Amino acid sequence: LYTFALPENAVIGTTVGRIMADDGDIGINAKMTYRLEGDLKESSTFIIETDPVTQEGVVHLAKSLDYESKSHYVMVAEAANDHPDTRFLTLDEFNDRTKLKIVVEDVDEPPVFFSAFYEWKVPENAAVGTVVGTVSARDTDTVNNPIRYSIVKKTDATNAFKIDPNNGTIAIAKALDRESTAWHNMSVEAKETTQNHLSSSVVVFITVLDVNDNVPRLARDYQPYICEGTQAGELIQLLSAVDPDEAVEDHHFYYSMVPEERINPNFTIRDNQDNTAGIVARRSTFTRKDRTWYLLPVVVADSGTPALSSTTTLTISVCSCLPAGHCPSGGVEALALSGVSMQTLIGLSVCLVTLIALSVLMLIVRRHRRKHQEGMNLEVKELELPKTFSQKVLYYEERGGREAVLDFCQPVVPLRPHPRRRERRLRREELRASIRMSLRESHLIGPEDEVFRQFILDRLAEADQDPYVPPFDCLRTYTYEGSGSPSGSLSSLDSSSLESDPGKPVCNSKPYVVRLSPWYGGAEEDTIF
Repeated sequence: LYTFALPENAVIGTTVGRIMADDGDIGINAKMTYRLEGDLKESSTFIIETDPVTQEGVVHLAKSLDYESKSHYVMVAEAANDHPDTRFLTLDEFNDRTKLKIVVEDVDEPPVFFSAFYEWKVPENAAVGTVVGTVSARDTDTVNNPIRYSIVKKTDATNAFKIDPNNGTIAIAKALDRESTAWHNMSVEAKETTQNHLSSSVVVFITVLDVNDNVPRLARDYQPYICEGTQAGELIQLLSAVDPDEAVEDHHFYYSMVPEERINPNFTIRDNQDNTAGIVARRSTFTRKDRTWYLLPVVVADSGTPALSSTTTLTISVCSCLPAGHCPSGGVEALALSGVSMQTLIGLSVCLVTLIALSVLMLIVRRHRRKHQEGMNLEVKELELPKTFSQKVLYYEERGGREAVLDFCQPVVPLRPHPRRRERRLRREELRASIRMSLRESHLIGPEDEVFRQFILDRLAEADQDPYVPPFDCLRTYTYEGSGSPSGSLSSLDSSSLESDPGKPVCNSKPYVVRLSPWYGGAEEDTIF
């Protein structure tokens, strides 16, 4: 008795086991052949072959196993000589039998769907929440584990459907549109909730059925035109329409004009009964002098259930066509310009006049402000001064009637052009050296001394004759302060060396108080004025 065990998930061709029959002969007399006997189903599940080297019987798996349907197999194996000697047939048989028992072992398997695939149909106007269908799977193991269902996300990019994880019911999650997506192909997964969490999947096909929910429209953006001199009854434009909905047979469109209280005296629409229509002129007196364009509403209806329609308003331009009836590219544009030329000119004229008026008003306001400022400016009064200062001007300013301010440094205009910086710097250095030397000499003399008087006269002559020494129109005052004065110098001779605002006069009515360095020595400090 031979007993073998084999798992139910073993692949076809797997070796189940080997059996051996003993033959005392050698050589060709020992060769034998094995075969299986018994139930046809059982014997067809396995096959046996003879190993030519060892003369063993090798059992192989020929069909898939299922532990839940059949857990064991019992068969009879027979071994017989290939070349029996007929002289000894009466003495003994040249074959022998044995019993084979094959046990199938249970293996945890994934759930199995009842159908290899699912295919459903749903109209595109179905409400959200409508159930489309149900998928079902079972656990083939004896344990029969619970199963949960889910939609594989990567297969349903639109998220148009949802599934109940407990019973596999698939419903609509959001509104469908056949014109955007006519087919939905997705995969549904069934997974065990316990043990190894094995899973399997199945493909679901959902077809979205068309519903007449889109209105027909003209096939393109028509820009019709009519030539001057067109006769009544002539075709102006041929129209066609399109409908994104899927027709049961063929689309059929109906063309008409918008119902009005009176008949359109200019144009009419002629339905050709072949899904096209033509715009036809009803009169012959079209000229661009009368009108440059006409509006014509066109109604297009389909043959669906329910029937839908749309209205498109076409602009028919009047064109000065070529002899062949072709409208040049600039004909309509020139025509449009000629039709609105008067309105355009009037608009441009109004804009131009408005701009001119605003400009003039701004100039008047600016001039008025300037005059008002000039009226509030300083009142200049000329004072009698000594001949030495005859060219100096003193200003008296009344600010708003509150107080009067006397200022010595308010030139009306520069009397001389400003010098170059380099020349002015050189003259300032020369002036400073002269002042230092004079101050050192005046340390030993008094204010009534001839040397001091000569110094004042020299400085005055230099200020009057030198055009490069600022300030240009200021009254300068010189005095002798004595030796050892604790306060700084009150002289304004070197006031130009002080930092000042470039936009204001250099000197000030209130003289700066600066410290004089020692008259002698002092190599570490420069004299500051």
